[in-house]
Amino acid sequence: MPPTVISDVSGTPDRPPEAEPPRPALGFGADGPGDAARRRDLRRMKVVATGFLLFAAVVYLFTRYLEHRDGTDVAGWVGYVRAASEAGMVGALADWFAVTALFKHPLGLPIPHTALIRKKKDDIGDQLGGFIEENFMTPEVIEHRARNLDLPRRLSTWLADPVNAPRVSDEAARLIALAAEMLRDEDIEKLIEHAITWAGEPEWAQPLGRVLEQLIAEDRLEPVFQLACDRAHDWALGSQDLIDRVVDQDVGPSWKPKFVNVLLGDRIYRELVDFTYKVKVDPQHQLRRSMHTFVDQFADDLQHDPDTIARFEKIKQELIGRDEVSDAASTAWKTGKAVIEQMLTDPNSTLRNSLSNATIELAIRIRDDRPLQEKMNGWVIRAARHIAENYSQEIISVITETVRGWDADDTSRKIELQVGRDLQFIRINGTVVGALAGLVIYTVSVLIFG
Repeated sequence: MPPTVISDVSGTPDRPPEAEPPRPALGFGADGPGDAARRRDLRRMKVVATGFLLFAAVVYLFTRYLEHRDGTDVAGWVGYVRAASEAGMVGALADWFAVTALFKHPLGLPIPHTALIRKKKDDIGDQLGGFIEENFMTPEVIEHRARNLDLPRRLSTWLADPVNAPRVSDEAARLIALAAEMLRDEDIEKLIEHAITWAGEPEWAQPLGRVLEQLIAEDRLEPVFQLACDRAHDWALGSQDLIDRVVDQDVGPSWKPKFVNVLLGDRIYRELVDFTYKVKVDPQHQLRRSMHTFVDQFADDLQHDPDTIARFEKIKQELIGRDEVSDAASTAWKTGKAVIEQMLTDPNSTLRNSLSNATIELAIRIRDDRPLQEKMNGWVIRAARHIAENYSQEIISVITETVRGWDADDTSRKIELQVGRDLQFIRINGTVVGALAGLVIYTVSVLIFG
């Protein structure tokens, strides 16, 4: 039976290249964009490392042949070369075994403490997580990194550039559009209905009465009264035609002379305009005082009069219970959603421009305000330290649990692709260093023992 030629990290003999088996399309075992190139490089370096082993074996066999042929008359240099090639083979085989044992059982033999990555995958994940936790996730390290990052200054400087702000608004528009697309109209309508029902459950009368009373105390309603008086006077100025029509149709007998209607209409119009003007310009007008008195009394009744409270709550419930209210809210949502989506898809829309301008203005303010930057940087540092102190275990568990979820064979294969090429240099170095060590040992022994 011919001897097996050991060639690569997998422990299988050299053979012509074969088609790669199909790889899974998803998960950790899926080939990455650079895996094909890494696989070629790994295969090439395996051939090189195996070539060193074969060269040492050929040299060893050649020197043994010379010793067998020439016997005691063999040339002196043959012993040195034989010792070097023999030790080189030993070094190559030893390092081949060491490299192979990381990923697989050499020659397929279940030798203890081999296929380490496959067997110790979970332990490697735990140790990696522990290493990151002890050296990267400590509060001191995170705080130092967050402080040196100076995120508010960097981010505000970047956003203040008019070239970058539109990119942010574009991303924000895409996120908003995606969120709107994910929200089903039926769910939003139900949410609106629940919100309306929830809003109608508490009593409104007394809180509204207290708010109204506070507005009165702060004289906040006077502009409202003034606006009402202004609108009333404006309406009176334009009411001539309406008054004439009402007088013609509804005032007095139909047989009365036309000029009587004209005189009566003019008189009513002048009196109405004069009255509304006086109310408009005189804050102490009797009607204005009556309006104040009514609102004062209404605010008090909303808080203390049971009949007023009951009537108000009844009106509220009837209003909330009407289908028109929920229909209007649903229509408003659909209309608003359509308008927002249309504006978001238009790069020149008012909404997109407003997002860009607001982003630039806020960024400029932060960029030019060093105290504000320091304050915001303090927030970032405290937030980072809080996360490190309270959530480092959860973050590390992402690493450990992810590694636990990997397939052992896929993990070994992927790691071999990443570092296997460099590990082949260990085999090459083992051959060279072994040969040099064998040469030195043989030379020393010759010098000592002759």
